[in-house]
Amino acid sequence: MLTAYAGLFLSALLAATLLPVQSEAVLTGLLLSGQYGFWGLIAVASLGNTLGAIINWYLGYYLEHLRHYRWFPVSTEALTRAQQRFQRYGRWSLLLSWVPVIGDPLTVLAGLLRTPLHVFIPLVLLAKTGRYLVLAWLVSVAG
Repeated sequence: MLTAYAGLFLSALLAATLLPVQSEAVLTGLLLSGQYGFWGLIAVASLGNTLGAIINWYLGYYLEHLRHYRWFPVSTEALTRAQQRFQRYGRWSLLLSWVPVIGDPLTVLAGLLRTPLHVFIPLVLLAKTGRYLVLAWLVSVAG
């Protein structure tokens, strides 16, 4: 039983980083098995995914001073455009951190722009928990 929760936590953590991991499939499988508590699975997935986003935030925070190197993976122009968009929509854009493709870079950008963690964590936790709740509800309705 602990192995299942640990596997869900790890898949959720890795899914929140820039790695191509799908925690939704793990959560769905565990929900459909009927062997695990609904709220426990939601809590473990949400915490793991939020911790992964915090790792992204730290990556952005500490990689900022490397952005002027030629080998930096994002051009100065692209980074400037992303910063302008983030600043235009503000910290509330972190509620989109659950969205595939844009969510993970958004959390890195938040670190790069020094969004305070006391603002970052609640917004990201809310977004990621909401996504898992909707998924779990859909699984329960369909299953």
